[in-house]
Amino acid sequence: MPNVSVIVALAILVSAAAVYDLKYRRIPNWLTVSGALAGLVLNGIAGPGFAGALFSLKGLALGFGLYFALYALHAMGAGDVKLMGAVGALVGWHVWLIIFLCTALLGGAAALLLAAARKRLGATFWNLGFILSEARNLRPAYLGKEELDVNSSKSLGLPHGAVIAVGCACALCLRAYYGI
Repeated sequence: MPNVSVIVALAILVSAAAVYDLKYRRIPNWLTVSGALAGLVLNGIAGPGFAGALFSLKGLALGFGLYFALYALHAMGAGDVKLMGAVGALVGWHVWLIIFLCTALLGGAAALLLAAARKRLGATFWNLGFILSEARNLRPAYLGKEELDVNSSKSLGLPHGAVIAVGCACALCLRAYYGI
């Protein structure tokens, strides 16, 4: 389990990111850079020698790298990429993977609820099939359908920063309760 100072920093980071994303539909760079630096400093102080900083850098690289691949496919915004990198810098790659899984499951559920509320559930399932078909042919889906580009006004528009915040909370609760 991350130490208390890391948990407090994570809570502040993802709470602020969720508020900004819900209100302005963006996550500011000053927030994500501050989170990444906090992770490097807090873990650098906690670990012996360079072990803490290396722990933090591995989390940052995994979080940023995986989400950057989603950004390249126009499935994620740049703020979300930087936020998950900062989360990784705080909690390290092991806990980041649990956060990623929780965020993915919660994000899928939230997207289905949003699609149903906007009466776009059928189109959403059709788009999922289209994405899988394009992936099988090694083509990015956003090229064939504008609404699959996260930057398009036709996209569903789920504020992923808020989902990341809830995913962090769920992952830390699961880790504390079940020792995952």
